[in-house]
Amino acid sequence: MKKILLFIVAVLVIIQFFRPDKNTSNEVSINKITDVPPHIEQILKTSCYDCHSNNTVYPWYSNIAPVSWIIANHVNDGKKHVNFDEWKTYNDNQRKHNIHDLEEVIMENSMPMSSYTILHKNAVLSDKDKKDLLEWINTLK
Repeated sequence: MKKILLFIVAVLVIIQFFRPDKNTSNEVSINKITDVPPHIEQILKTSCYDCHSNNTVYPWYSNIAPVSWIIANHVNDGKKHVNFDEWKTYNDNQRKHNIHDLEEVIMENSMPMSSYTILHKNAVLSDKDKKDLLEWINTLK
């Protein structure tokens, strides 16, 4: 039993040396690219940007493997769907597709992910947030 415990501890220590890259940059936000009202920008920052921009705000536990790997995977996956910092690089079809997807995930309450909102209660979208986001999305169509 003692050898198993020592092995587990050794593995946990060793995996700490394998860290994913952090998602940080000096990219501009969507507000610099398209006209986003300040209150919409705040909703996006609070509820979306950690996984859908090039600038994630990392909590303390993101420095501990394997949690760091899970977070990196979620961020990379989120950025594949839409990256607000790269909005200007999308062509019209991509923007149209992203606008449709944004509308859909808001109406279905599938974003932000529950695994995120469990630890980030302030990221939960209120009914007013959803209404405001949907109204803003309609101006982009």
